[in-house]
Amino acid sequence: MYNDFRKRTSGLCPGKLGRCAIERVSATEAGSLNFPQMDAGTSVLALSRVVIEGIEPQIDGGRFPIKRIQGDRVAVEADIFADGHELLNAVLLYRLSGEREWCEAAMHPLGNDRWLGEFRVMKLGQFIYTIHAWIDEFQTWARDFRKKYDAGQDIAVDLLMGVDLIQAAAVRAGGADSRKLAEFAAGLVDISAKDGQAAAEQILHAELSELMARYSDRSSATTYPQELGVTVDREKARFSTWYEMFPRSCTSRPNKHGTFRNCIDRLDYISEMGFDVLYLPPIHPIGYSGRKGKNNGFPPLPDDTGSPWAIGSEEGGHKALHPQLGNLDDFKRLQTEAAERGIEIALDLAFQCSPDHPYVREHEEWFRHRPDGSIQYAENPPKKYEDIFPLNFENEHASNLCEELKSVVLYWIEQGIKIFRVDNPHTKPFSFWEWLIEEVRRDYPDTIFLAEAFTRPKVMYRLAKLGFTQSYTYFAWKNTKSEITGYFTELTQAPVREFFRASLWPNTPDILNQYLQDGGRPAFMSRLVLAATLGASYGIYGPTYELCENRTMKQGSEDYLDSEKYQIRVWPLDNPGSLRSLVARVNAIRRENPALQSDRSLRFYPLDNDQLIAYAKTTEDLTNIILVIVNLDFRYKQSGWVQMPLDDLRLDPSRTFQVHELLTGEHYQWRGARNYVELDPARMPAHILKVR
Repeated sequence: MYNDFRKRTSGLCPGKLGRCAIERVSATEAGSLNFPQMDAGTSVLALSRVVIEGIEPQIDGGRFPIKRIQGDRVAVEADIFADGHELLNAVLLYRLSGEREWCEAAMHPLGNDRWLGEFRVMKLGQFIYTIHAWIDEFQTWARDFRKKYDAGQDIAVDLLMGVDLIQAAAVRAGGADSRKLAEFAAGLVDISAKDGQAAAEQILHAELSELMARYSDRSSATTYPQELGVTVDREKARFSTWYEMFPRSCTSRPNKHGTFRNCIDRLDYISEMGFDVLYLPPIHPIGYSGRKGKNNGFPPLPDDTGSPWAIGSEEGGHKALHPQLGNLDDFKRLQTEAAERGIEIALDLAFQCSPDHPYVREHEEWFRHRPDGSIQYAENPPKKYEDIFPLNFENEHASNLCEELKSVVLYWIEQGIKIFRVDNPHTKPFSFWEWLIEEVRRDYPDTIFLAEAFTRPKVMYRLAKLGFTQSYTYFAWKNTKSEITGYFTELTQAPVREFFRASLWPNTPDILNQYLQDGGRPAFMSRLVLAATLGASYGIYGPTYELCENRTMKQGSEDYLDSEKYQIRVWPLDNPGSLRSLVARVNAIRRENPALQSDRSLRFYPLDNDQLIAYAKTTEDLTNIILVIVNLDFRYKQSGWVQMPLDDLRLDPSRTFQVHELLTGEHYQWRGARNYVELDPARMPAHILKVR
């Protein structure tokens, strides 16, 4: 490993590693350095005095890469120290995976042996970084020289030592830099030992310090033995606004199947609300065997359309389109029309099959069989999904299955799709997803995978670590102040924020939570604001959301009554009670305020009423400060005093400051850290305030 690393570090920009990154010596040579007695022929690492440890960020000891967006700054900290009193120097090495040459960025001490360096990732794909540190003989000499001069000691010999160091650096350098260092060395020789002030000025010359740092002797340097990774995604991986819609319900009659052309007619409606991703549930042929009827009933009626997640029929499988939606040309026209409105199409990636899928006929070995020879359908006891066969990855034919599933993803990428919402990824092997995502992103690094994994926290985090770009969260079930504060503090602090990007959904076709059921319109308003401001990426399942659809199949259930999963629905988009205008305003606020376009700055503020929650997001330079206050009580007006950290926000406590209510356009004059707020859910249950 070490020899390979030395080969890879043969060329660096802008500096050099020196003669080598890590040297090896024989046991005989090591004996003179008082190493423990070893057998002949055994080799050990050369004496290296610098220690590098405690590197942050890194995930699971470097097993997984951290995540960043193209153009982001990657700040790396580490503990770097050595025995003795010499001064150290360190650089952060980084390169794009596949490139041979390392680039380097200087690291700077923060105090208590903690160092910081940073670099920017300007390309999509995978970056690698590590740290290289060494004892800086010239800095150490210059420090001691100045101390001796200030103490009035004889510095003649010390000057000669400095000349030797500079001349050695001139040999390591080349071209103009070598000549310049030689000039500095000659100048020091000419300076009389009695003219200590002139010598000190020469030694402290900024150009000399810079040249000596560039060509420092790194022959005994320490290189951190592990290369750490950074996955670099496009901006939409961090900031995106999703709208989920069933294409077959883009219709004016319940017995008329919607088409891709009908979806085009719906694009202006979606665009005017400010969404930039249109997510379509599976658009493939739907099986007939085991088909479910309305409200998940069984057996179905002849005109029941079935669940889109029961993929596959005689018309084809995962690479085919439902014939009633249209053909591939119609689908591509939908993509084109959407792109003209700034909307990208996302497809559902559901790796499961109906009993009628071609895979079942052609590759029966890809499925699990019961003792009677029949194929096992999906179950989540007591629920049964007779219309779905799960795939079996634990068999001798798994490699062929994996290659086929990869070809499905590549097929849709070839059709122009670069965003996939992945259905239930936690029910497939981790190793499969890690392989698949790496394979796809090697050639298509702008591909985004959203994990729909409502499962145990460690499983969700593992999926994010191994490659999923974004993930659904538990937001739909976090309704109290303490629940929201605790959960989002975890998501936006290290180490979770380094690998997990949250996508917040207040509802989905499977989730109509109790809060929305009970709270009606005020609850839908408050949850919209929470999702859109707590998360840089969020989505709604519409038109159910803007129309405040909250009817369930039965008490205690989160299933919609007359769910679109099993039937075509006709939606009254012109309903005067629609939240359409509020959704549009909230999404416009997100676009206009960079603070809301990332999650790292999220901080919760004290507010003396547990029914009110307050939090802020800011840009790094504090030019954009957004304070959000939400009434979590959908029944009653609530009031309280919010406390803001004025010092952190660089606000003068002795002066008034203006807050602009972005939802209503109102302006308020606030003063000091504590200010009064009052929110009536019947009117508007939330404030989105821009602090000026």
